[in-house]
Amino acid sequence: MWRSCHRLRDGGRRLLNRPVGGPSASKSPGPTISSPARAYAPPTVFHLIFQGGFEINLDHRKLKTPQAKLFTVPSEALAIAVATEWDSQQDTIKYYTMHLTTLCNTSLDNPTQRNKDQLIRAAVKFLDTDTVCYRVEEPETLVELQRNEWDPIIEWAEKRYGVEINSSTSIMGPSIPAKTREVLVSHLASYNTWALQGIEFVAAQLKSMVLTLGLIDLRLTVEQAVLLSRLEEEYQIQKWGNIEWAHDYELQELRARTAASTLFIHLCSESSTVKHKLLKE
Repeated sequence: MWRSCHRLRDGGRRLLNRPVGGPSASKSPGPTISSPARAYAPPTVFHLIFQGGFEINLDHRKLKTPQAKLFTVPSEALAIAVATEWDSQQDTIKYYTMHLTTLCNTSLDNPTQRNKDQLIRAAVKFLDTDTVCYRVEEPETLVELQRNEWDPIIEWAEKRYGVEINSSTSIMGPSIPAKTREVLVSHLASYNTWALQGIEFVAAQLKSMVLTLGLIDLRLTVEQAVLLSRLEEEYQIQKWGNIEWAHDYELQELRARTAASTLFIHLCSESSTVKHKLLKE
Protein backbone atom coordinates (compact mmCIF):
# COMPACT_ATOMS: atom_id res chain seq x y z
CA MET A 1 0.00 0.00 0.00
CA TRP A 2 2.68 2.45 1.06
CA ARG A 3 5.72 2.91 -1.10
CA SER A 4 7.53 5.40 1.07
CA CYS A 5 7.36 7.39 4.28
CA HIS A 6 9.39 10.57 4.72
CA ARG A 7 9.60 12.23 8.15
CA LEU A 8 10.60 15.84 8.41
CA ARG A 9 13.28 16.09 11.08
CA ASP A 10 13.99 19.24 13.06
CA GLY A 11 14.72 21.95 10.55
CA GLY A 12 13.78 19.54 7.72
CA ARG A 13 13.85 20.31 4.02
CA ARG A 14 12.92 23.94 3.47
CA LEU A 15 11.53 24.48 0.00
CA LEU A 16 10.60 28.13 0.21
CA ASN A 17 13.24 30.77 -0.47
CA ARG A 18 11.06 33.42 1.10
CA PRO A 19 8.92 33.41 4.24
CA VAL A 20 5.30 32.49 3.71
CA GLY A 21 4.09 33.21 7.21
CA GLY A 22 2.29 36.19 8.66
CA PRO A 23 -1.28 37.24 9.31
CA SER A 24 -3.68 37.31 6.40
CA ALA A 25 -6.71 39.56 6.33
CA SER A 26 -6.60 41.02 9.84
CA LYS A 27 -5.33 44.55 10.37
CA SER A 28 -3.35 43.75 13.50
CA PRO A 29 -0.20 41.61 13.79
CA GLY A 30 -2.10 38.43 14.64
CA PRO A 31 -5.58 36.94 15.03
CA THR A 32 -7.92 38.11 17.74
CA ILE A 33 -8.93 34.55 18.68
CA SER A 34 -6.69 32.08 20.44
CA SER A 35 -4.87 29.54 18.26
CA PRO A 36 -4.94 25.82 19.07
CA ALA A 37 -1.84 24.41 20.70
CA ARG A 38 0.43 22.22 18.63
CA ALA A 39 0.22 18.62 19.85
CA TYR A 40 1.81 16.52 17.11
CA ALA A 41 5.24 15.24 16.13
CA PRO A 42 6.91 16.18 12.81
CA PRO A 43 4.48 15.29 9.99
CA THR A 44 4.98 12.33 7.66
CA VAL A 45 4.29 12.10 3.92
CA PHE A 46 2.90 8.88 2.41
CA HIS A 47 2.71 7.91 -1.24
CA LEU A 48 -0.59 6.31 -2.19
CA ILE A 49 0.47 3.71 -4.75
CA PHE A 50 -2.92 2.58 -5.98
CA GLN A 51 -5.00 5.71 -5.41
CA GLY A 52 -2.31 8.09 -6.67
CA GLY A 53 -1.12 11.24 -4.93
CA PHE A 54 0.44 11.88 -1.54
CA GLU A 55 -1.13 12.30 1.88
CA ILE A 56 0.13 13.86 5.11
CA ASN A 57 -0.17 12.28 8.54
CA LEU A 58 0.03 14.01 11.89
CA ASP A 59 0.85 11.41 14.55
CA HIS A 60 -0.60 8.67 12.30
CA ARG A 61 -3.81 10.67 11.83
CA LYS A 62 -4.66 11.49 8.25
CA LEU A 63 -4.90 15.20 7.50
CA LYS A 64 -8.39 16.22 6.33
CA THR A 65 -9.82 19.24 4.52
CA PRO A 66 -12.47 21.56 6.05
CA GLN A 67 -15.09 19.43 4.24
CA ALA A 68 -13.61 16.28 5.80
CA LYS A 69 -12.06 15.00 2.57
CA LEU A 70 -8.76 13.12 2.71
CA PHE A 71 -5.96 15.66 2.22
CA THR A 72 -4.11 14.29 -0.83
CA VAL A 73 -1.93 16.31 -3.18
CA PRO A 74 -0.70 15.46 -6.71
CA SER A 75 3.07 15.78 -6.19
CA GLU A 76 5.55 14.71 -3.55
CA ALA A 77 7.26 18.10 -3.60
CA LEU A 78 3.98 19.82 -2.75
CA ALA A 79 3.29 17.29 0.01
CA ILE A 80 6.71 17.97 1.53
CA ALA A 81 6.15 21.73 1.32
CA VAL A 82 2.77 21.44 3.07
CA ALA A 83 4.26 19.14 5.72
CA THR A 84 6.97 21.76 6.26
CA GLU A 85 4.26 24.36 6.91
CA TRP A 86 2.79 22.15 9.61
CA ASP A 87 6.22 21.33 11.01
CA SER A 88 7.11 25.03 11.20
CA GLN A 89 4.26 25.73 13.62
CA GLN A 90 5.60 26.39 17.08
CA ASP A 91 3.65 26.22 20.35
CA THR A 92 0.36 27.11 18.67
CA ILE A 93 -1.05 26.40 15.21
CA LYS A 94 -1.51 29.59 13.23
CA TYR A 95 -3.67 28.58 10.29
CA TYR A 96 -3.47 32.05 8.76
CA THR A 97 0.25 31.49 8.08
CA MET A 98 -0.34 28.24 6.15
CA HIS A 99 -0.99 29.51 2.64
CA LEU A 100 -0.04 26.28 0.84
CA THR A 101 -2.38 24.27 3.05
CA THR A 102 -5.17 26.76 2.34
CA LEU A 103 -4.65 26.52 -1.43
CA CYS A 104 -4.67 22.71 -1.26
CA ASN A 105 -7.90 22.77 0.75
CA THR A 106 -9.47 25.06 -1.84
CA SER A 107 -8.39 22.77 -4.69
CA LEU A 108 -9.68 19.65 -2.93
CA ASP A 109 -12.98 21.02 -1.61
CA ASN A 110 -13.63 23.38 -4.54
CA PRO A 111 -16.14 25.38 -2.45
CA THR A 112 -17.30 27.45 -5.44
CA GLN A 113 -17.77 24.29 -7.55
CA ARG A 114 -15.97 25.70 -10.59
CA ASN A 115 -14.60 23.61 -13.42
CA LYS A 116 -11.41 24.21 -15.41
CA ASP A 117 -13.01 26.48 -18.00
CA GLN A 118 -14.54 28.66 -15.31
CA LEU A 119 -11.21 28.98 -13.52
CA ILE A 120 -9.53 30.05 -16.77
CA ARG A 121 -12.20 32.66 -17.50
CA ALA A 122 -11.93 34.01 -13.96
CA ALA A 123 -8.16 34.44 -14.33
CA VAL A 124 -8.35 36.09 -17.77
CA LYS A 125 -11.04 38.49 -16.49
CA PHE A 126 -8.37 40.21 -14.39
CA LEU A 127 -7.16 41.79 -17.66
CA ASP A 128 -10.22 44.06 -17.59
CA THR A 129 -9.05 45.68 -14.35
CA ASP A 130 -5.33 44.98 -14.60
CA THR A 131 -3.31 47.29 -12.35
CA VAL A 132 -0.57 47.93 -14.92
CA CYS A 133 -3.12 48.91 -17.57
CA TYR A 134 -4.72 51.70 -15.53
CA ARG A 135 -2.76 54.95 -15.78
CA VAL A 136 -3.08 58.36 -14.17
CA GLU A 137 -2.94 61.68 -16.01
CA GLU A 138 -1.24 63.56 -13.18
CA PRO A 139 1.01 64.28 -11.39
CA GLU A 140 3.68 64.04 -14.07
CA THR A 141 6.14 62.32 -11.73
CA LEU A 142 3.69 59.43 -11.19
CA VAL A 143 2.83 59.32 -14.90
CA GLU A 144 6.51 58.92 -15.70
CA LEU A 145 6.98 56.33 -12.95
CA GLN A 146 4.13 54.20 -14.28
CA ARG A 147 5.48 54.48 -17.82
CA ASN A 148 9.03 53.54 -16.81
CA GLU A 149 8.06 50.66 -14.54
CA TRP A 150 4.94 49.18 -16.16
CA ASP A 151 5.59 49.60 -19.87
CA PRO A 152 8.53 47.14 -19.94
CA ILE A 153 6.50 44.29 -18.42
CA ILE A 154 3.59 44.97 -20.80
CA GLU A 155 5.99 44.94 -23.75
CA TRP A 156 7.47 41.68 -22.50
CA ALA A 157 4.02 40.07 -22.24
CA GLU A 158 3.04 41.26 -25.71
CA LYS A 159 6.21 39.80 -27.21
CA ARG A 160 6.14 36.62 -25.14
CA TYR A 161 2.55 35.69 -26.05
CA GLY A 162 2.16 37.53 -29.35
CA VAL A 163 -0.73 39.65 -28.10
CA GLU A 164 -1.74 43.29 -27.74
CA ILE A 165 -2.30 44.74 -24.26
CA ASN A 166 -3.47 48.34 -24.08
CA SER A 167 -3.33 50.82 -21.23
CA SER A 168 -5.78 53.63 -20.52
CA THR A 169 -6.36 56.67 -18.34
CA SER A 170 -10.13 56.23 -18.62
CA ILE A 171 -12.15 55.03 -15.65
CA MET A 172 -13.70 52.53 -18.05
CA GLY A 173 -10.36 50.81 -18.34
CA PRO A 174 -8.37 49.56 -21.30
CA SER A 175 -9.77 47.84 -24.37
CA ILE A 176 -8.45 44.27 -24.49
CA PRO A 177 -8.63 42.69 -27.99
CA ALA A 178 -10.57 39.45 -28.31
CA LYS A 179 -7.51 37.75 -29.80
CA THR A 180 -5.51 38.55 -26.66
CA ARG A 181 -8.13 36.82 -24.53
CA GLU A 182 -8.18 33.81 -26.84
CA VAL A 183 -4.40 33.42 -26.73
CA LEU A 184 -4.26 33.64 -22.94
CA VAL A 185 -7.20 31.25 -22.54
CA SER A 186 -5.34 28.76 -24.73
CA HIS A 187 -2.15 29.25 -22.71
CA LEU A 188 -3.87 28.79 -19.35
CA ALA A 189 -5.58 25.64 -20.63
CA SER A 190 -2.18 23.94 -20.49
CA TYR A 191 -2.31 24.10 -16.66
CA ASN A 192 -4.19 21.66 -14.47
CA THR A 193 -7.02 22.77 -12.18
CA TRP A 194 -4.79 22.87 -9.11
CA ALA A 195 -2.33 25.24 -10.78
CA LEU A 196 -5.23 27.36 -12.07
CA GLN A 197 -6.47 27.83 -8.51
CA GLY A 198 -3.03 29.19 -7.69
CA ILE A 199 -2.92 31.41 -10.78
CA GLU A 200 -6.24 33.01 -9.92
CA PHE A 201 -5.07 33.53 -6.34
CA VAL A 202 -1.86 35.26 -7.48
CA ALA A 203 -3.80 37.48 -9.88
CA ALA A 204 -6.15 38.43 -7.06
CA GLN A 205 -3.22 39.36 -4.80
CA LEU A 206 -1.42 41.43 -7.44
CA LYS A 207 -4.66 42.64 -9.10
CA SER A 208 -2.91 41.95 -12.38
CA MET A 209 -2.85 39.12 -14.89
CA VAL A 210 0.16 40.65 -16.64
CA LEU A 211 2.25 40.61 -13.44
CA THR A 212 1.03 37.08 -12.69
CA LEU A 213 2.27 35.86 -16.07
CA GLY A 214 5.61 37.58 -15.52
CA LEU A 215 5.93 35.92 -12.14
CA ILE A 216 5.02 32.43 -13.36
CA ASP A 217 7.41 32.71 -16.33
CA LEU A 218 10.19 33.85 -13.98
CA ARG A 219 10.41 37.23 -15.70
CA LEU A 220 9.77 38.83 -12.31
CA THR A 221 10.70 37.91 -8.77
CA VAL A 222 8.07 37.96 -6.04
CA GLU A 223 9.53 41.18 -4.64
CA GLN A 224 9.46 42.85 -8.07
CA ALA A 225 5.90 41.74 -8.85
CA VAL A 226 4.61 42.94 -5.47
CA LEU A 227 6.39 46.28 -5.80
CA LEU A 228 4.96 46.83 -9.30
CA SER A 229 1.46 45.97 -8.05
CA ARG A 230 1.83 48.59 -5.29
CA LEU A 231 3.52 51.25 -7.41
CA GLU A 232 1.06 54.06 -6.74
CA GLU A 233 0.86 53.20 -3.04
CA GLU A 234 4.65 53.20 -2.75
CA TYR A 235 4.72 56.55 -4.54
CA GLN A 236 2.28 57.99 -1.99
CA ILE A 237 4.31 56.54 0.88
CA GLN A 238 7.46 58.19 -0.46
CA LYS A 239 5.61 61.48 -0.72
CA TRP A 240 3.55 61.51 2.48
CA GLY A 241 5.32 59.05 4.75
CA ASN A 242 4.73 55.58 6.12
CA ILE A 243 2.32 54.50 8.86
CA GLU A 244 4.57 53.05 11.53
CA TRP A 245 3.67 49.37 11.18
CA ALA A 246 0.65 49.04 8.89
CA HIS A 247 2.32 49.52 5.51
CA ASP A 248 5.26 47.23 6.31
CA TYR A 249 2.88 44.60 7.65
CA GLU A 250 0.70 44.70 4.53
CA LEU A 251 3.77 44.52 2.28
CA GLN A 252 5.22 41.48 4.05
CA GLU A 253 1.88 39.70 4.10
CA LEU A 254 1.34 40.33 0.39
CA ARG A 255 4.80 38.96 -0.34
CA ALA A 256 4.08 35.88 1.75
CA ARG A 257 0.80 35.09 -0.01
CA THR A 258 2.28 35.76 -3.43
CA ALA A 259 5.40 33.67 -2.79
CA ALA A 260 3.40 30.73 -1.44
CA SER A 261 0.89 30.73 -4.29
CA THR A 262 3.65 31.02 -6.91
CA LEU A 263 5.42 28.04 -5.35
CA PHE A 264 2.08 26.21 -5.32
CA ILE A 265 1.65 26.75 -9.08
CA HIS A 266 5.10 25.38 -9.89
CA LEU A 267 4.80 22.39 -7.55
CA CYS A 268 1.40 21.52 -9.05
CA SER A 269 2.89 21.65 -12.54
CA GLU A 270 5.90 19.42 -11.90
CA SER A 271 6.36 15.64 -11.81
CA SER A 272 4.85 13.74 -8.91
CA THR A 273 8.00 12.38 -7.28
CA VAL A 274 11.17 13.77 -5.75
CA LYS A 275 14.62 12.23 -6.01
CA HIS A 276 16.11 11.59 -2.58
CA LYS A 277 19.82 11.57 -1.93
CA LEU A 278 21.47 9.36 0.66
CA LEU A 279 23.59 11.51 2.91
CA LYS A 280 26.66 9.98 4.52
CA GLU A 281 27.31 10.78 8.14
